[in-house]
Amino acid sequence: MPELPTPQDAAEAALFSECWDAVLSYADLCTSGTAAGRQLATEAFTQGIQEARAAAARAGTAGRRTPRLPGIPLLLTAVRSTAAAWEAEGKGHLLDPELRLWLNSGKAARYTGPPLQRPLALRGLKDMQEADAALLWLAEVEALPLPDVARRLGLDPAAVATELAQVRALFRDRCRRNHLDTPMDADCRRYARLLDAVTRASAPETPEDLSRHLATCVECAEAAACLRLHGGGTPAALASGVIGWGGLAYLERRRRAAEAGLTGGRTDAGADRGIAVGAVTRPRIGRAGLLTTAVVVSALALTVSLMQLGDSGGPTSDGDTADSQAVAEPAPPLPSVGSVPDSSTSGTSPTAHPGGSATGTKSGDYDTEPQGTSTSPVKDTPTASTPARRTPSPCRAKYHLDDEWHTGFQVAITVTSTTALDDWNITWTFDDGQHITQMWDGIFTQAGSEVTVKAADYNKKVAANGTFAFGFLASKHGGNAVPHDFMVNGVGCSTVG
Repeated sequence: MPELPTPQDAAEAALFSECWDAVLSYADLCTSGTAAGRQLATEAFTQGIQEARAAAARAGTAGRRTPRLPGIPLLLTAVRSTAAAWEAEGKGHLLDPELRLWLNSGKAARYTGPPLQRPLALRGLKDMQEADAALLWLAEVEALPLPDVARRLGLDPAAVATELAQVRALFRDRCRRNHLDTPMDADCRRYARLLDAVTRASAPETPEDLSRHLATCVECAEAAACLRLHGGGTPAALASGVIGWGGLAYLERRRRAAEAGLTGGRTDAGADRGIAVGAVTRPRIGRAGLLTTAVVVSALALTVSLMQLGDSGGPTSDGDTADSQAVAEPAPPLPSVGSVPDSSTSGTSPTAHPGGSATGTKSGDYDTEPQGTSTSPVKDTPTASTPARRTPSPCRAKYHLDDEWHTGFQVAITVTSTTALDDWNITWTFDDGQHITQMWDGIFTQAGSEVTVKAADYNKKVAANGTFAFGFLASKHGGNAVPHDFMVNGVGCSTVG
């Protein structure tokens, strides 16, 4: 039996410790006995390490990132490819009979065939930064407690849950892009946008025609599993899409091992980032850590300014409001992992993440020019020769039709408010009998043609000159004119449709 390769440095030795237990667990599933399982694990581990080292060397020469999987899923795919080699070399009798049937079917070919035909989860995970992909895999598939994940990856334990939520959104975004890039027939293409909208909602009502399509189309059903962040289906989508045969059984094994505390590996701060030759491991600074640093720096700078003013003994100027403000003002929100610009589509509503509202106002969405004031003590009154001066609207609603089909349509609405809002609701009126069936990032009620939308719990607050956004699916019968009479908190809004 071959021996395991010798680690090249301390970081690689730690990675060996973290990955071996997972590789042995999957290899045991793939074989007909314990001895064969250990032999398969050893050969696969050796093959995977050699491939990883070669890929790291090529990436260093090219000077750019090469898409690849993090440590554990990379080595699990090596188990699958080694098992396929055993089948081809006449050692198939050592493998599980069901695995042999799978290896000789068209299902196995998807994992090694043309890149655009490979499973969506596999493509989405490889497209992510390795540190983000490792966080997702350890938490979702290996089922490690978040404090243990934080120690392995060098993350702030207090911020790891927020990091994970952002990485889940990033994985969804990568899968959505890959789904749109996949060659598909006209029927699948027609349902792509609807599938994206339905899987965004926390309590979706899947249209009947889409349900029928998902029941007969393997690729679209696979996409639905990867795109649906709610419902706890991400671990199964990852395990099945990356590992292939036995993915769900492996998932259950790892869950039970994590519950029993038998996952092995080191518990100090390290990094499961693939195997990079000579790489120096550094703790990954969490996004919440960056935010805390920004707040502390702001507080120190403001304290120094106040001390200087106190030393001078002079009065503050009219425009100085430091005495009436908190010492550490909240820093502006950092960009969300999930808020990645998408060049493949246009007009879609920004993804809203728990704890923050959609951001990113386009220039020109509102008027910040001063309109001028009258210096006359007499109130201006409009006359035939003096037209009434128009007061600029405090908000602007952008109504964008994302998609439309015979019986329905999808819309994204982005609202810009020139004033800060602690909470919001928006109303409008339909003209053509449209009826909303589903909404995300807002809570709607509809009475006839009148629609009212209230903020979700996580996007109530809006900064001055900031935006909030939401989207919906609706049915129609005939016309589909842009609605009118948009009002935010009872104040009229200008409309761009």
